[in-house]
Amino acid sequence: MTSSSSTTSAASTPGAPTRSYGSDPAQVYDVLAPAAGAPAVTGTVVVVHGGFWRAEYDREHARPEAAAFAGAGYHVVLAEYRRVGMPGGGVPGTLDDVRGLLASVAAQPDLPKPLVLVGHSAGGHLVTWAAGQPWARERGIAGVVSLAGVVDLGTADRLHLGSDATRDFVGSGPGSAAWTSADPMSTLPPKVPVRLVNGLDDDTVPPEVADDYVAKARAAGGDVTVDLVPNADHFAVITPETPAFKGVREAVNSLL
Repeated sequence: MTSSSSTTSAASTPGAPTRSYGSDPAQVYDVLAPAAGAPAVTGTVVVVHGGFWRAEYDREHARPEAAAFAGAGYHVVLAEYRRVGMPGGGVPGTLDDVRGLLASVAAQPDLPKPLVLVGHSAGGHLVTWAAGQPWARERGIAGVVSLAGVVDLGTADRLHLGSDATRDFVGSGPGSAAWTSADPMSTLPPKVPVRLVNGLDDDTVPPEVADDYVAKARAAGGDVTVDLVPNADHFAVITPETPAFKGVREAVNSLL
């Protein structure tokens, strides 16, 4: 799961090599170099897309976000992973992919450390999950930024977000071993800082999904902050042209 061989992909950005971290076609990531002339930033931003962990949503919708980070001078990784509806997708396969992805990225000599993980929606869940793992610092992760992230599986389940996407992802309900293994609430406090950016007008993953995570993570001694952005919906936080994205950039910069 740590192969770094380059592959080609019709979906990848011209000039952005695609590297594999496993044998499945979805176990890949694109590498975007900092834009020529942009101020140099020491560190790599790892972008993890959302879509309620479902196969029909891939990394393409996160490409403008990734390109904006590259344009600002960051080295960027745009990650893909196996999703629900694909062989191996869901728990534990998707979590295994995040682990393998980060091991591969951490091993690349051309991707400077530290790493800042930026995940949206289901991707926000995945990066926050990674923040709670004992290997987070070993992978060179300085912190994570969750954008409208599903950081509390229990609350997401109670709200039936994404037509019960959480149960489809885990394959079982609250209280099961699989659920516990996938829930960022189960590994508090996070091992690295967590920055949450949520739109106040988000009705896809409402800001309240993060309330218990923030309270309990802080009570456990975690370095967790939350930025509630007015007049921002679910996608404003990944759209470079919006005022909300300025706050995302600031959150990333605060971790480097």
